[in-house]
Amino acid sequence: MTSIHRFKIASIDGKEIDFAAFSGKKIMVVNVASECGYTPQYAQLQELSTAFAEQLVIVGCPSNDFGGQEPGAEASIAQFCQVRYGVTFPLSAKVNINSLPVHPLYHWLTQASENGVMDCPVVWNFQKFLLDQNGQLTHAFSSGTSPLDEALLDAISV
Repeated sequence: MTSIHRFKIASIDGKEIDFAAFSGKKIMVVNVASECGYTPQYAQLQELSTAFAEQLVIVGCPSNDFGGQEPGAEASIAQFCQVRYGVTFPLSAKVNINSLPVHPLYHWLTQASENGVMDCPVVWNFQKFLLDQNGQLTHAFSSGTSPLDEALLDAISV
């Protein structure tokens, strides 16, 4: 079984996010959008990132695939997240999740044949994938699940 640690993704600032750098920490990958009803979850994600900084890395992946709710360019997305929600966790460049070509990271996250755990199609913005310290997928939480939901917090704390 492969782990998320084999993936790299372009960051929103034109650099690179290397998931191998997060080995030993849990990782939460969240597809995000600036014009969604769930956009206020950015504040909760930042709170979670701060509270669990020693054991969890959150990576937000902007995508325009769900209702066209992330139409902006990377610079405007980054500014929005920083100014409006004080986001300090890593953000990727915009990615395709359901539209072609699907980003390899999301192909891996959503296909049991790839991640070895579960099929879990992304159906809307702010779906959360939780991976353990070894980079193995352990949980997927729906868009409507608050980042501060008790079940999610329990999964991080285990």
